[in-house]
Amino acid sequence: MNLAELSARVRSTMKSEDTEGKFELYVTRTPGFLWALLFKKLHVHPIAVTILSILIGSAAGFFFWFDNIIMNLIGMFLLIWANWYDCADGQLARMTGKTTLIGRILDGFAGDVWFFSIYVFLALRLNESWGIWIWIIGAFAGFHCHAKQCALADYYRNIHLFFLKGEKGSELDRYQQQIDKMHHLHWNKREWFEKIYLFFYSRYTRGQEKMTPKFQRFFRLLQQHYGNDIPQDLRNQFRQASLPLMKYTNILTFDARVGVLFLSLLINQLWIYFFFEIVILEGLRYYTRHIHEAFCDKFAQEIIERKTNEQNI
Repeated sequence: MNLAELSARVRSTMKSEDTEGKFELYVTRTPGFLWALLFKKLHVHPIAVTILSILIGSAAGFFFWFDNIIMNLIGMFLLIWANWYDCADGQLARMTGKTTLIGRILDGFAGDVWFFSIYVFLALRLNESWGIWIWIIGAFAGFHCHAKQCALADYYRNIHLFFLKGEKGSELDRYQQQIDKMHHLHWNKREWFEKIYLFFYSRYTRGQEKMTPKFQRFFRLLQQHYGNDIPQDLRNQFRQASLPLMKYTNILTFDARVGVLFLSLLINQLWIYFFFEIVILEGLRYYTRHIHEAFCDKFAQEIIERKTNEQNI
């Protein structure tokens, strides 16, 4: 396989080049794809790869506990390695057709486990000098800032993919749909696990919807007036408005966050990471949300005006 063929095959595994840039293509997707090819040849199940990702990423946090550059470098390598596996498991599942509910759950759970471990061990490292405050700061940074930043970024990416590729090309799940699906399942051997999963996942989607009230109004108008037959010109306009925000959603998730974490470890100034997450990334989350909500409100008004004009003709 030559480089051009490799690049083409890796690009085919990307959800969209709108939502994943060159950094993801070369630093994450390509190594992940090569790992997936190896695992396929070795007949390794995607769930096994996900579990390895969780274990390796969790171990990375332990090496950040030490005020020792060699130990920290080991932790950085482990976190990068875990991220490659996190990318590889989905690619492997699609290659082999071995997609399962538990695999999807574990894949979504992996990053949360990594960063929980990282916050705990960073807090242990700083406990002697910062005392109880580092635990308060770490909890706020992780459970509030990090969680909301990633949830909003994930939601905006799926919204963008919905307008770009349609319902089948996106994972734009709705709270009410998940709740209805959960209520239709039974407490039996075949369905109890999915029922519990939907209980928690529906609350995750509810949180995303609560953060985006103007998009919810816009989306209701779309469904009311167009159903699944959204005009292509409206899809194109929304994509153009949403596209500049995709670079911010990338910053709010893994790459930039980890880059600043590594920098703060290399210069032994861990306060930089917490400042970046609580101040810089939170500011970016509010800015991104403000811009997105503003153009959703604008599009909602345009739909109302368009339908009013059609009725008056």
